[in-house]
Amino acid sequence: MVHEHRGEREMQVRMQSQPRAERFYQRQMKDRLLQPMVDLIQRQEMVFVATADADGNCDCSPRFGSAGFVLVVNDTTLAYPEYRGNGVYASLGNMLENPHAGLVFLDMFESTVGLHVNGRTSVHQPGELPVELAEYVEHHLVPLDTAVECWVVLRVDEAYIHCSKHVPLLQRREKPINWGTDDPREGRRLFSATGLREWLFD
Repeated sequence: MVHEHRGEREMQVRMQSQPRAERFYQRQMKDRLLQPMVDLIQRQEMVFVATADADGNCDCSPRFGSAGFVLVVNDTTLAYPEYRGNGVYASLGNMLENPHAGLVFLDMFESTVGLHVNGRTSVHQPGELPVELAEYVEHHLVPLDTAVECWVVLRVDEAYIHCSKHVPLLQRREKPINWGTDDPREGRRLFSATGLREWLFD
């Protein structure tokens, strides 16, 4: 079911945009993933994950993987792996306090279309996957990388396309990436190579 948002409605009244917003809700806001949305997700190597804790303090972090690393379990369920990071667990910590999360996919190499998927999350250890995800992994022969610390499952509340007119069209360049590396030295080397270490800490 697509959720009503009180703040959205109030701003629509203030900005006198109710008819335009209503057309958007009726035509574009969905409570499940349509096939074009699924196709877009399965091509993506990046997703932005927006979360907030119980007090409303927000965080937005990107997640990366090979194309299709975000699994479309069914038309109302997504799942993606969490690899070793900086150990802060800002996104996962927020999810423990407040399961609501928003995912944004941007297809910057082909269609320049974006996709918003909002819903409720749950966090699972690799050996304790929910039944539908475990069955999907088994049926589709998804390799379970030992570097995955946990899986995030998102139940879709609403999904809608983001207009392509302001999304840049980028050109892909080759870059060697060791997806899910568990070597903390690799991250430090890449961070130092950009010069950001000196800029931030000197």
